[in-house]
Amino acid sequence: MWRPRAPFVRSPMSSWQQAVEKTVAGLGYDLVECERGNRGLLVVYIDRLPGQAYATGPGEFILVEDCELVTRQLQHVLEVEGCDYSRLEVSSPGLDRPLRRHGDYERFLGSEIDLTLRLPFMGRKKFRGALRRAEVAPQGESAVVAAEAAAEPVAEFELVFQDGKEDKVLGFALDEVREARLVPVLDFKGRKRREAADAAAQEPGGLEE
Repeated sequence: MWRPRAPFVRSPMSSWQQAVEKTVAGLGYDLVECERGNRGLLVVYIDRLPGQAYATGPGEFILVEDCELVTRQLQHVLEVEGCDYSRLEVSSPGLDRPLRRHGDYERFLGSEIDLTLRLPFMGRKKFRGALRRAEVAPQGESAVVAAEAAAEPVAEFELVFQDGKEDKVLGFALDEVREARLVPVLDFKGRKRREAADAAAQEPGGLEE
């Protein structure tokens, strides 16, 4: 099993990001990402959680009504927090949804993802393959291998990818990842997700302050 090296420590969230995360979670949604854009633009990407019932309607994909609900609540919270912004946009994460937190990786086990490492491994940073949990090292592992492993970040997940005609496994910790995204699914279910994402992103009412 291959492993990259040199972990990277993520910086803590700012106060306004914490306020956004707390508000979105309190409404029963998953905060995928929040970022600042040009000219005071604040963009928030949300997703529905599996098994959660929503008053805005059934389904696994974000609706325009979900974005409107979160927008109204965030406007109030950010005003109270004194967040400096000029426009607020709330949207779905789209088909190529980013994976940020440990829970994202757990949720999408078995899915195909595009993975970009912070540091190159075997001469490359980008990989595409199926996501799975890291296998536990077998008992009886040699002391040398165990000592080497102890000095490296512990692999939390693995990516099964194809190198030529051979399947290979890349073990990684989340701190070693620069970016990870779902590979868009283009079957009927994927088209439903894309249509819902496009509708939420393009509908002006409720998505932008």
